[in-house]
Amino acid sequence: MRRSTGRFVMLLALTLGIGSNTSFAGTPVVELRIRNHLFFPDTLEVPAHTKIKLLVINEDPTPEEFESYELNREKVILGHRKTVIFIGPLPPGDYPFFGEFYPKTAQGKIVVTAQQPSE
Repeated sequence: MRRSTGRFVMLLALTLGIGSNTSFAGTPVVELRIRNHLFFPDTLEVPAHTKIKLLVINEDPTPEEFESYELNREKVILGHRKTVIFIGPLPPGDYPFFGEFYPKTAQGKIVVTAQQPSE
């Protein structure tokens, strides 16, 4: 009985990927900050055909909603919080985004390039 329980736990761990870092290990992380109702940087350059983990950090005390029609993404980030938004893989092009609560100031774009992004 104990032997089969141990096998079950091991099989479950392998199935769920516990102890494995392969699921998102190769996903590049790009950081975007919200400060004074502005996005920093306002332009992000990412490589084409690559899934990206966008880490959005809201430094403001008020919430903001990251929204992009072109990326088909929208997410509210509470004040002094952070969130992750996965985007891509995308073909080369420009993908604008904005903050829905402050659309006149919180604007930016993601530029997807065929080459590796410049550092």
